[in-house]
Amino acid sequence: MRGARITVKCDCGEVRYVEYGEQWQCKCGKRWNTNQIPADEYWGLMKDMRNERFRIMALAVIIAAAFGLLVATSGRRAFGFAPIVVGAWLLLIMPRWRRRLRRKSRALPKWNLKPE
Repeated sequence: MRGARITVKCDCGEVRYVEYGEQWQCKCGKRWNTNQIPADEYWGLMKDMRNERFRIMALAVIIAAAFGLLVATSGRRAFGFAPIVVGAWLLLIMPRWRRRLRRKSRALPKWNLKPE
């Protein structure tokens, strides 16, 4: 599993997005090592974010299967419900999911790396 990039901001103001476990040397000569971040914390966060994505995808599959079952049992009349299903998905479910994900993202820990 590939993790999210880590934003490393040097004291001189330069910013770089670095993969976990990589080192980066700034133009000013300072070397930053992302291995200073505890691996269990980092990968735990990545697992939580992956689980959030899987939950919303599973919900989408369940709703699609239920709608497919409705179409199979009632025929073409069920397609009249498609705008309602899609509208509910776009206007009710996804905004709530995005808000929850943003709230979780804002609460993530911030690590202060020390230059080597």
